[in-house]
Amino acid sequence: MIKVTLITLGKLKEKYLRDAVEEYSKRLSRYCKLEIVELSPINLPEKPSQSEIDSALTKEAEMIEKRIPDGSVVTALCVEGKSFSSEQLADFVAANSNSGKNMCFIIGSSYGLSNTVKQRADLRLSISAMTFPHQLFRAMLLEQVYRAFKIIEGSTYHK
Repeated sequence: MIKVTLITLGKLKEKYLRDAVEEYSKRLSRYCKLEIVELSPINLPEKPSQSEIDSALTKEAEMIEKRIPDGSVVTALCVEGKSFSSEQLADFVAANSNSGKNMCFIIGSSYGLSNTVKQRADLRLSISAMTFPHQLFRAMLLEQVYRAFKIIEGSTYHK
């Protein structure tokens, strides 16, 4: 069974989001060993300067890099990444699962990810050109990974 690691900045505050993540974590346990790594984002003032943002992203990148499991296929979630359909994500998951490669998905802070993390990634993935709250996005990503496994097995979950 492959390992899927989700590295994310910040903790889930809302109960309904924690419940959703817990539900998809439970569902995913049939297909992979899921590890969710929550890192604390760097605190910034209400209206940070670009240099303050850049500095925070650099510090967050250092924390992220330390938590990426060795040998994992790394996917950075970023708006400028490739857009995949659910079927294309399933193909990506299947290709890695079939070759026994573990996967690591990274969701940055509200200011995104540093270029260092993006360059380190094997795939830059954009779920949508729209902006979503990072806490909600975590549940959305886990649902899509679960959907990918269901597509791979030929389930009726994906219609």
